[in-house]
Amino acid sequence: MNEEILTPVLDILDVVGIAIFALSGAVIAAKERQTFVTMAFFALVTGVGGGTVRDLLIDAPVFWITDPWVAAICLATALFAWFTPTRFWEGKLFEIADGAGLAAYAVLGAAKATAYGIPPVPAALMGIITGCVGGIIRDVVAGRPSVIMRPELYVTAAALSASLTVAGMLAAPHFGLLNIAVWGTAFAAGYALRVAAVVWQISLPSYRESPAKKGAE
Repeated sequence: MNEEILTPVLDILDVVGIAIFALSGAVIAAKERQTFVTMAFFALVTGVGGGTVRDLLIDAPVFWITDPWVAAICLATALFAWFTPTRFWEGKLFEIADGAGLAAYAVLGAAKATAYGIPPVPAALMGIITGCVGGIIRDVVAGRPSVIMRPELYVTAAALSASLTVAGMLAAPHFGLLNIAVWGTAFAAGYALRVAAVVWQISLPSYRESPAKKGAE
């Protein structure tokens, strides 16, 4: 791995993503009136799920196995959720906070994949996987509708952050750009799109079967 990727900026994005997703997992378990052990499990699975799949796909050491702080952050987040009322984590405010984790993880995943020499399109997909898979695993285990089935933009926001990260990092050496500026811009763009989607319920057009196809059946 290119050691230049290990910067304080990406470390901050990593912690933000882990903590927010771990919190979302713990809160889901709390709303289901589960034990602390279950809350901790949900926090860990949600916090590390996307990054684990990414690392396995790009043949990297699984990040939370080599970094002892990751599991500790997830457990501490579960403990925090245990002592706070679930009403604190309801409504659009929590979804907006979740958007920060989504954008942070999308940037981190795409940046790490690019540093490992993954081609641009798969690298961007690694960013999307990092940002979305943890929430998908959480929802499947909890028996809830998946987060990616929500009408407002979610995967699209992750795709925007991931794509800008990959494009910016590839262009940086040729245009004198700093990676820190690329990551910051990519995070801000994805987060802004997610916030706009939550506040104004922005969504992509859904599939509509034409009357001609229905009549032909």
